[in-house]
Amino acid sequence: MASKKTVTVTQIVSSFGRKKDQIATLIGLGLNKMHRTSTLEDTPSVRGMINKVKHLIKVEE
Repeated sequence: MASKKTVTVTQIVSSFGRKKDQIATLIGLGLNKMHRTSTLEDTPSVRGMINKVKHLIKVEE
């Protein structure tokens, strides 16, 4: 079985003053503080969450 693809996301902008749904999305990605990094499975749902807060995070394949 092939290893599953992962994506690493790092929060680079503060969530202060953002909409509640964007803050909830960051928490769903495992990010709720500056410079926190999370490695996640590369699925369509995770990609949708990344797209929603792409201006707050850095993505590494």
